Amino acid sequence: MSVELLAKCFASTRGVLANVTPEQLQGTETPCASWSVQELVDHIVNGTTWFAAIAESGTPPGEDVFPPFTADNVVEVFDAGSARAVKAFAADGALERIMHLPFGDLPGAAFVYIACGDTFTHGWDLAKATGQSTDLDPETAAQLLEIVSPMLPDALRGEEGHAPFGPRQEAPAGATAADKVAAFMGRRI
Repeated sequence: MSVELLAKCFASTRGVLANVTPEQLQGTETPCASWSVQELVDHIVNGTTWFAAIAESGTPPGEDVFPPFTADNVVEVFDAGSARAVKAFAADGALERIMHLPFGDLPGAAFVYIACGDTFTHGWDLAKATGQSTDLDPETAAQLLEIVSPMLPDALRGEEGHAPFGPRQEAPAGATAADKVAAFMGRRI
């Protein structure tokens, strides 16, 4: 189920990424206060390769592994990284292997959900920043929220720049499933 969920999170974010115009890359406001739209796109696209490389080897890659991309081929590079990551996590033993991450060691079975949450939430961030609908894949959002809710302790929450996740926010009544994920991850809805 975890690799299938990752593929769905990639597909959801791909849909948002494919609708970003070159002009929107110049935008500066995103739900990630310290990132511009271009920096958010860079993180999303490079994240696919980062997740893949760790799932393949168990350790973070160097900066030299990230493929270059432009507004013209950003979706193509995202697709290649996504396919590589899904294949890497689906490989025999990948979910059982210990992944040595900058913030600690985790089994691949837990790390894949970090990849899911990061990809889906930043897809929501990009949709919000570029004026797209944030009502992203409701089934995937609900499944993701159910899985990651018990995995994210308050110890990892705090102000941007000081903790990996922002303080949990309350989603308003009637919020979409994707908005609930974003609020759980610390975004103001």
